[in-house]
Amino acid sequence: MRTLTWHDFDRAVDQIAAACADAPFCGIHGIPRGGLVLAVCLSHRLALPLLPQPQPGCLVVDDVYETGLTLTPYRQLEGSRVVVWISKAEPQWWQAVEVVESSDWIVFPWENPTLAAADEQQYRASRP
Repeated sequence: MRTLTWHDFDRAVDQIAAACADAPFCGIHGIPRGGLVLAVCLSHRLALPLLPQPQPGCLVVDDVYETGLTLTPYRQLEGSRVVVWISKAEPQWWQAVEVVESSDWIVFPWENPTLAAADEQQYRASRP
């Protein structure tokens, strides 16, 4: 289990903001739940509106890319960019601040570590 800190979060926001500073995005959409944390911080940092729904030309952010099920619907969103903090696969059509082993269990700073440990056990027990 890898536990990320708020300092790690700040570094990730800095990296995403720097990479997106010159892009003409219409706003930022965060995938609930962890993507919302990134989206709010980036909205302030880049002075862009927080979008309740994704729109063409927006920045779409999420905390983690694991299977792609959550982010795949945004792959074809015209003029948009998809960025995640942590990717458990080598980025293809999305961008990532960091790529980790797919077996790593990530605990984000806004998560409860005790509940995250129980989630990990349940997840691993459900896999063959």
